[in-house]
Amino acid sequence: MTDCQRPAGETSPHIPVLTAEVIHYLRPQAGRRYIDGTVGFGGHASAIFECNALVNVLGIDRDPEAVEFAAGCLRSFGDRCHIVHGNYVDMARIAAELDWDEVDGVILDLGASSHQFDDTSRGFSYSTDSLLDMRMDRGDRVTAAQVLNTASEDELSRIFRAYGEIAQSRALAREIVRIREQQPWHRSARLVDLVRRIGGHRRKRLPQMISCCFQALRIAVNDELKHLKDGLETAIDLLAPGTRIVVISFHSLEDRIVKRAFRYRALTCICPPELPICRCNKTAELSVLTKRPVTAGEEELAGNSRSASAKLRAAEKC
Repeated sequence: MTDCQRPAGETSPHIPVLTAEVIHYLRPQAGRRYIDGTVGFGGHASAIFECNALVNVLGIDRDPEAVEFAAGCLRSFGDRCHIVHGNYVDMARIAAELDWDEVDGVILDLGASSHQFDDTSRGFSYSTDSLLDMRMDRGDRVTAAQVLNTASEDELSRIFRAYGEIAQSRALAREIVRIREQQPWHRSARLVDLVRRIGGHRRKRLPQMISCCFQALRIAVNDELKHLKDGLETAIDLLAPGTRIVVISFHSLEDRIVKRAFRYRALTCICPPELPICRCNKTAELSVLTKRPVTAGEEELAGNSRSASAKLRAAEKC
């Protein structure tokens, strides 16, 4: 793991997960072009350069703080490294601005970073009372508080059910709407207290319910699942033949989307099973390299607890 060329005494606010596995599947080669669509604080991008300093890397991130840090962290690689504030959904457009019409590899490390969770001003964590923000890009308009204060009961119930898989989604949504009529939602501690009251009879599962509630709000605020679906399509289309995409997810909703996208692109036929012959003319666009998701080993788990939920999937463009 690289020290990321940071100034003396300055530590990285985020430890990248499954770095060795990313390099194994991505196979960086001199002169080739790679996109780190979630560059964060430069960990994976720096590892790519450390593997082969003659590669070219485009790093994209929604978080301006991460972009600033990554730009400084990777400055020593000069014009081989391009750090851009943006959304990986737009990677084709951003790459075109560099005259990259195709690329030789894409890495996506999904979800919020350790820094975002640890920074109490961001509102991602429920462990300390903070403003209900949760925006990955603080230039975006909608915050978690605005979602809680303006969404209908039906919409809130859908968010908690679809993005948090919370069984009591309807009861939670109903109470949020009732409470906001008396006092608008602003801080996380009130929401934690409400979830504890709603799920109090399930004490063993209460921490998970709180975590899933915050996860659901974060996904809704940042439209993460739609961006993932669209971003995967864009990334796969941008790959040159014989090159690879690597995706690290941290919960089942993300992993399911990645698995299905890879499997669909790897199919050679999508005709209904009752048809005697294939008429769809579909060809395989990907070869899936990971039959099962790759997870962290014991050594990494001991040094970085965040890696426990990480799942890596990789595929190669046909």
